[in-house]
Amino acid sequence: MNIFEKITGSRNEKREWKAMEARANGLPAEYRNAYSAIKKYIWTSGGLTDWKDMKRIFNNILDLFEEGAAEGRKVTDLTGNDVAAFCDEIVKDSKTWQDKYRDELNDTINRD
Repeated sequence: MNIFEKITGSRNEKREWKAMEARANGLPAEYRNAYSAIKKYIWTSGGLTDWKDMKRIFNNILDLFEEGAAEGRKVTDLTGNDVAAFCDEIVKDSKTWQDKYRDELNDTINRD
């Protein structure tokens, strides 16, 4: 990764993100709104630190929502009524910013 990519981010990652956002924008309103709310929840409840995890998780959500929309199902038929629990479950094995900061704190204290 060159210095430009460190500052602005990878072009491929940006293209992939824009493609996911285009898929989300193609969803029916109920699904599009749910996807936006889920995305916001995931970012604010800890945020993911790894692009591969983000891409996998958001693509899986989009796949699920596209299938659900095609079958005429409601969002909560797919996620359950506790959408936050659904989100927590899908990110549980991914490294979050909270995990990163926790590791940094422990490394700092345990250096001595």
